[in-house]
Amino acid sequence: MSPVPHISLEQWRALVTVVEAGGYAQAAEALHKSQSAVTYAVQRIEAQLNVKAFELVGRRAQLTEVGQLLYRRARVLVDEAAQLEKSARSLSAGWEPEIWLAAEVLFPTWLLFKCLARFGAEAPDTRVEVLESVLHGTTEALLAGQADIAITPHVPTGFFGHPLMSLSIIPVAHPSHPLHALGRPVTGSDLKRHRHIVVRDSGTTRDRKTRSVEVEQRWTFSQMASAIDAVASGHGFAWLPEEHIRWALARGELAPLEMRDGGEMKVTLYLVMAEPDFAGRGVARLVEIAREVVDAECSVRSAARSLQ
Repeated sequence: MSPVPHISLEQWRALVTVVEAGGYAQAAEALHKSQSAVTYAVQRIEAQLNVKAFELVGRRAQLTEVGQLLYRRARVLVDEAAQLEKSARSLSAGWEPEIWLAAEVLFPTWLLFKCLARFGAEAPDTRVEVLESVLHGTTEALLAGQADIAITPHVPTGFFGHPLMSLSIIPVAHPSHPLHALGRPVTGSDLKRHRHIVVRDSGTTRDRKTRSVEVEQRWTFSQMASAIDAVASGHGFAWLPEEHIRWALARGELAPLEMRDGGEMKVTLYLVMAEPDFAGRGVARLVEIAREVVDAECSVRSAARSLQ
């Protein structure tokens, strides 16, 4: 059993405020107490611990070496107490201690970070568990009750999805890939002679035969970043979200393939709440932030394109 402290939090707060305010009178004003009450609180600390926290240097009271140690430790204690109170108020106001978000890997990572940063500033004590998923993995997380929120291209039956953003999925390969040297639009027959790079569906019920292109050579990755690196290294072609590869396109590491048929594809991502009627304050606020952030970024991109 931990020993019972003999010094109260208010006494430690008095010591910290005397140091930071620059004196007893200033501390009393900051704490809305009488100067005698502040002085007594510091004297009680010194008496309980049998130490001197301050010493007179001329007419000014300065911290002793022991006092400096007490101040540093007390500062941490006071800050932690304030954070504890803030956390308790957040929880009592309906902020969940933990939120699970299933995010389809097509959703731009930088946008995800921007949403989480804004939410974290408002609810720093709510942990967010991000499940990065592909295709059916996202819908399975919703159906299995493993996600409070999902960003998905497929809205399961029985759920309502709010359209969040539209993405372009384009066929690409390294500029030196043989498909770029054909001198004409690429056909399905051309693709069959080369390696297709794909990202594996993370769902347990995925259809292994479902592919965008039927080819003999294929590398399958579980991470979008690995697939992008494979294509940028010249190991094959792929359909990749333009938003994820815009820097690789700008640097000349990837180049769009001109297709005779079946070129660019449009995919809509939806924002889905598992239980909108029973969503806590944190879930509702994170959904609201996601919509605001994405709408703002899409508006900026749209305006930029109109000026080109």
